[in-house]
Amino acid sequence: MERLNAFVPRFLLSAYILLFIVLSVAPHDRMVWYAENLPIVGIVLCLTVLYFREVRFSPLAYVLMSVLVFAHTVGGHYTFERVPFEWFGELFGFERNMYDRVAHFSVGFYAYAIAEWVDQTGAANRRFVTYLLPLFAVAFVAMGYEIIEWWYVSLSDPAAGIAFLGSQGDVWDAQKDMLADILGGVVALGLYAASSLMRRTDR
Repeated sequence: MERLNAFVPRFLLSAYILLFIVLSVAPHDRMVWYAENLPIVGIVLCLTVLYFREVRFSPLAYVLMSVLVFAHTVGGHYTFERVPFEWFGELFGFERNMYDRVAHFSVGFYAYAIAEWVDQTGAANRRFVTYLLPLFAVAFVAMGYEIIEWWYVSLSDPAAGIAFLGSQGDVWDAQKDMLADILGGVVALGLYAASSLMRRTDR
């Protein structure tokens, strides 16, 4: 088990570095590429620093957190509305490219790692707080990111700003993105509750 705990985050980091290098070549829009990759590089650096400071998570938590990292890196290369994701829309009957919405959903997966941290540190003395705190954290990040997108669109080159926003003409895009973030958090916390139950049952 210790080998798996060490292998998974290191493998995922190596895979991310490789993907980052490959997709840094000839992106659709270099300014959008910078804007989309900057927060992801920050997340990866933060998780790496925490790992070497002995703040570590389960293999499943790292896998869940990596979904956003990989999805965002791909989206930064193409811009989110241009990612080849038509099959998903055809499968579920969506008219727009839903890649950005799926990426937003994966933001909520970080609730799993936050819940783990809350349990590990004993930061909450009530069980419901263990689940509310990660969900509120995800909602806060979702809101903050939409504000950052608004600022970027307002201050940048109009074409790059619209590509970064990725609203595809949907006036409710920001609200739907935030809902996707929160729903992803609900799913992640449901998975965390199930895994916690299984661990208690095995004891």
